[in-house]
Amino acid sequence: MSYRRAGRLALAAIGLAFALSACVPNQPGLNPAPPDQAPPANSPTLTRTDVVTGLTRPWDLAFVDADTFFFTQRGGAISVRDGTNAPAVLTGGPTDVVETGEGGMMGIAVDPSFATNRRIYVCFTTSGDNRVVRFDVSSALTALSNRVDLVTGMTKASIHDGCRVRFSPPSRNLWVTMGDAAVGSLPQNINSLNGKVLRISPDTANTGVSGNPFVGRAGDDRIYTYGHRNPQGIAFRPSNGQPYSVEHGPDKNDEVNRLVAGGNSGWDPVGCSPYCQSVPMTDLQKFPGAMIPAWRSGDSGTLAPSGATFLTGSQWKSWNGALVVGFLKDARARAMFLDGNGNVSFATTFLANNTRLRSVVQGPDGNLYVATDVGTGQGAIWKVTPS
Repeated sequence: MSYRRAGRLALAAIGLAFALSACVPNQPGLNPAPPDQAPPANSPTLTRTDVVTGLTRPWDLAFVDADTFFFTQRGGAISVRDGTNAPAVLTGGPTDVVETGEGGMMGIAVDPSFATNRRIYVCFTTSGDNRVVRFDVSSALTALSNRVDLVTGMTKASIHDGCRVRFSPPSRNLWVTMGDAAVGSLPQNINSLNGKVLRISPDTANTGVSGNPFVGRAGDDRIYTYGHRNPQGIAFRPSNGQPYSVEHGPDKNDEVNRLVAGGNSGWDPVGCSPYCQSVPMTDLQKFPGAMIPAWRSGDSGTLAPSGATFLTGSQWKSWNGALVVGFLKDARARAMFLDGNGNVSFATTFLANNTRLRSVVQGPDGNLYVATDVGTGQGAIWKVTPS
């Protein structure tokens, strides 16, 4: 059988599994899906401006300082915008990036010690896997060198690649979200890196960090949580450092999860072939101790959440401390307001411009920066300024 025909058959089978997902049962014991509400009192007035235009599927961005940030485009480019200078692609970037389906050049992070070590980190798809790679950036911010492949061998697919990378303050641990690659056996397999959130050392390849649940016991010691479907966002609550992941549900119940070391997110797409979507996103009957979502989209469909960031600063008024999530399918952002238990009590929508939003990042200047998931040179990075 040809590879092309095999690929068509595999995609058709996955499509059938998606069709079956309409039978996903409801799960008692989960928090009700909180409604969207009007903005709360003392909300900021928001002004949106274009910072970078003419991009093709920008995926992520990461700041060096208030004037300088790096950003990725899914086709493979790693670029920098330095002050008011026009954006420029860095030379010396990876030549093995393969854009296929949802995969390609995806997440990017800047080392908290960038001023002294000049390091950035990217997560991307190759012909054989998804991987996390470290580079050094030249003093002139023009070139990459000294490539180190920190994590390799993560199964790639045309869907469910995850691949967000973020540092958690103040520990300088690097976190990686990785989708399940639409392989049903992987999310619950603690020896696989797919369907996981990883916490790794940025200094040494293939190394987990102290406090990870599988350090010194069975399982891969880079895993922090498991049982995920397609986590595309991760953010850390400024008040206590609590990590929150953001991920896509099958045909319902996208989720925001408060992560705990060793936590099981409860996704187990087994029982039909090749990939069973007709199971609950968080299966409490099978996994009674699974992490309870802090937010879920509910039973009416999926919204496709992607990047996430917390807002901080008095300029955000009543939104100070809110979690902002960008949505692809729903084509807007939501500011999510947390209760005393860290659950989302309600959300309010903004940036409803019929544009898919891939990444949201608060910059050092206190403003919100948004990468739009638009191709053919129509993608952009926006700045959202509160007043």
